Amino acid sequence: MKLDAISHRDRNAKILATLGPASSDPEVIRELFAAGVDVFRFNFSHGSHEDHRARYDAVRAIEKEIGRPVGILLDLQGPKLRLGTIEGSKIKVTEGQQFTLDMNPAPGGANRVPLLHPEIFAAVKAGDHLLIDDGKVRLEVIDCDGKSAKVSVLNDGTLSDRKGVNVPGAILPLSPLTDKDRKDLEFGLSLGVDWVALSFVQRPGDIAELQGIVNGRAWVMAKLEKPAAIESLEEIVRISDGIMVARGDLGVECAPEDVPVLQKRIIRTCRELGKPVVVATQMLESMITSPVPTRAEVSDVAGAVYDGVDAVMLSAESAAGEYPIEAVSMMNRILCATESDPLQKSTMQAVQAYRDNTASDAISAAIRTVADTLPVAATVAYTSSGSSALRVAHERPKTAILSMTPNLEVARRLTLVWGVHSTQAIDIKSIDEVAEHATREVKRHGFGEPGRAVLIAAGTPFGVSGTTNTLRIAWLD
Repeated sequence: MKLDAISHRDRNAKILATLGPASSDPEVIRELFAAGVDVFRFNFSHGSHEDHRARYDAVRAIEKEIGRPVGILLDLQGPKLRLGTIEGSKIKVTEGQQFTLDMNPAPGGANRVPLLHPEIFAAVKAGDHLLIDDGKVRLEVIDCDGKSAKVSVLNDGTLSDRKGVNVPGAILPLSPLTDKDRKDLEFGLSLGVDWVALSFVQRPGDIAELQGIVNGRAWVMAKLEKPAAIESLEEIVRISDGIMVARGDLGVECAPEDVPVLQKRIIRTCRELGKPVVVATQMLESMITSPVPTRAEVSDVAGAVYDGVDAVMLSAESAAGEYPIEAVSMMNRILCATESDPLQKSTMQAVQAYRDNTASDAISAAIRTVADTLPVAATVAYTSSGSSALRVAHERPKTAILSMTPNLEVARRLTLVWGVHSTQAIDIKSIDEVAEHATREVKRHGFGEPGRAVLIAAGTPFGVSGTTNTLRIAWLD
C-alpha cells in the first residue's frame, strides 16, 4: 500500500502502538502505519537514546511522505521500587513466615531482605500490604519504625534479587520523576515528541510537577495505575491533557475483579470532562506469540470502543512480539467492525458530556444537533491551540472531524483524539478564508461529495486560544 494513498482512517477510535526490537526497522514502522497506527509510543523503560532517535526519524519520514501529522508519545519509566540482593539470588518463603525488610545493602537471607527505599518505610504502617514481583508474593507489615519493617508472608512463593515492590495502601513521599526520567524527558522534548506519559501518578501535584518542566512543549498524559490516583481521579483528569488506563500495575495493586470497574469509572470521568483517554495493557496479549487473538481479547478491545475511548494501545504485541503487523491489522479490524454497529454509537453517546457555560461548549453541542438535521459531510475545527477540536470531539458527533491548525505541534498532538483527522493549515485571518479552505480540504481528504454541508467551528479573533465562538455552515460544490 502506498502511504500517500491513505486519506483518512475509516474509524474514530485511534491505535497507539509501541515501537521496540520487533518494530525498529523503518520499513516495519512504515508497514505498521499502513496497517492502522495513528500514534507511536516510545517506551523509555527500554532502549537507548539513539534507539529512540532512529525510531523518531523513521516516524517523521512517514509524516513527510504522507503529508499530514503523525503523533509520538514518550512514556517515562517512572520510579522502580525493588528489593536488594539475596544470597544465592533467591529464597523460598512460606505462608506465616516472618522476616525484616531494612536499609542494609548487604545481601539478604531468611531473616532479613534489603529494601533500599526509605520512602517506603516512611509511608507504610502496620496492616499495609507489600506486593513483590507483580503480586506473586504478598507481605503484610506487622511493625515499622521508619527505617525497617517486620513483615509476615501471606502466601508461599519465592523472593528473588531485584524484584519489583508495589505498595498499594500508601501514598509514597517521592516524585514520580527519577533522574533517569528527567534526562529522558529533556532528550525526548529536544527531539520533538508530542505527548509525555507519566508513570505511577499518585496525586494531581505529580502532573503539575511534570507540566512545569514540559512548559507547553508537549501534552501531558497521566498513567493511572495506583489506587491513590483513583482517590483523586477527577482532579487528576482535570489537570491532565490526557489519561491512560494502565491496567498492568493497576491490576497488581488492585484486586483483578476491581480493574474492569475502575476502567469504566476512569473512562466515564474522562468522557464527561472532555479529556482524551487511552486503554492499555494486554489488549491483544496472545498475539505476542500467536497470529490470532483470543475471543476474550477481541471482546476487550471492542468493549473499550463501545465506551467511546479515544485510543487503544498495543505494548509488547507491536514492540517485541512475533506478529507486530498482524496485531495492528487485527486491532484496526476490531475497531472498524465495532464502530459499524449502530449500538456502539448509542452506547457511546449515553455518556452525557459535561458542558461549561461557554460559547465553545454551546457551539460544540450545536454541531451534534445540526448534524442530525442536515446531510453533513464533516465538521471542520479551525484551531490554534487544539481546544476547538477537543471540544468538538468531546461531543462524539456522528460527523467526521477535520482539524485544521497552523501549528504543526498541535496538529501532531490531536492525532490521538477520537474522530479527529488532523491537518496543518496555513494561517488564516478571516472566517471567509476558513470556509474556503475548509471546503477544499474536506474534498481533498475524501470526506464528502457535492451537495453536502460542512460545519465549521472557529474562534475570533483568530490565533487566540479558547475563543471558539463561531459556527458556520458551508456547502460542497
